[in-house]
Amino acid sequence: DAITLNYTSGTTGDPKGVVYHHRGAYLLAMGNIVTCGMGKHPIYLWTLPMFHCNGWCFPWSISIVAGTHVCLRQVRAKAMFDALADHGVTHLCGAPIVMSTLLNAPEEEQREFVQSVDFFTAAAPPPESVLAAMKARGFNVTHIYGLTETYGPSVVNDWNRDWDNLDAGAYAAKKARQGVRYVTLEGLDVLDPQTLEPVPADGATMGEVMMRGNVVMKGYLKNPDATNKAFAGGWFHSGDLGVKYPDGYIQLKDRSKDIIISGGENISSIEVEEALYRHPDIAACAVVAKPDEKWGESPCAFIEMKPGRSLAEKDVIAWCREHLAAYKCPRTVVFTEVPKTSTGKIQKFRLREMAKAL
Repeated sequence: DAITLNYTSGTTGDPKGVVYHHRGAYLLAMGNIVTCGMGKHPIYLWTLPMFHCNGWCFPWSISIVAGTHVCLRQVRAKAMFDALADHGVTHLCGAPIVMSTLLNAPEEEQREFVQSVDFFTAAAPPPESVLAAMKARGFNVTHIYGLTETYGPSVVNDWNRDWDNLDAGAYAAKKARQGVRYVTLEGLDVLDPQTLEPVPADGATMGEVMMRGNVVMKGYLKNPDATNKAFAGGWFHSGDLGVKYPDGYIQLKDRSKDIIISGGENISSIEVEEALYRHPDIAACAVVAKPDEKWGESPCAFIEMKPGRSLAEKDVIAWCREHLAAYKCPRTVVFTEVPKTSTGKIQKFRLREMAKAL
């Protein structure tokens, strides 16, 4: 039976009503407890909106283990540090913007806290520098992945302790993976979207990430066409392109609609964004396809600077050339506030419109 209705957050400009059922909500709530290693009485700080995938089902998870919900009026650095110090927060979930807010807080708003805090983040994997800074501040960051249609997170980068001593580059590469399925998700694979055959587990062959099982939505509200399309062939089609490694871990390479095809070459916008995020002066960025008479499409980067920092277009392109093949580098750079949804996701459909208008 249906339990709640969640609208997708509109990163594609086409929000749909996602119907959750009781069984899925119960299983994902239990899956969070197992995946996050929660014992009794956690103290959970709400920076994630409760309306977003029902707060990734954590309202139920925290209540199952008799935890404390610490709520905020606004996600602001001072309020977060006060909660961490005064209430002894042990767990929180949030978008990468929450990490930036904590790390870039003015000194007078920061406070010390003695406990280790488990921080679960989704969206783009955090850059290596951000992970190191979070660890130094007392946060243990775990990267998770899912969609509104999978009740929030259903895949976790379950860390293998054998990876602890890898060099910085190899360590960051492992951290960038989306990972393996939650124990409550029956099926996760990377499949050829035409044949529904699994792609080779070689870390290179791209396919579409698909899921099936009881923590997948009931369907889209009053939208049978979209529901049938999403479940074609008995799998939920995520629309995310990725690869699978020999150890079974998956890694996203892009949204199918965000791949940039320039002169016949496929360019992953995520790969270009990862290179940009390594720059110490960049706070937020997004890369989309810009129409190009010669190449068909070319990468266009929208960049939001950290307070008091500045770069020129040539500086950004030079940085990318150090870290990427030349054909993947942005040909256009726009410095602006990057538009985001109410849940902190970057609205690429708006950026594509802006790129077309340039």
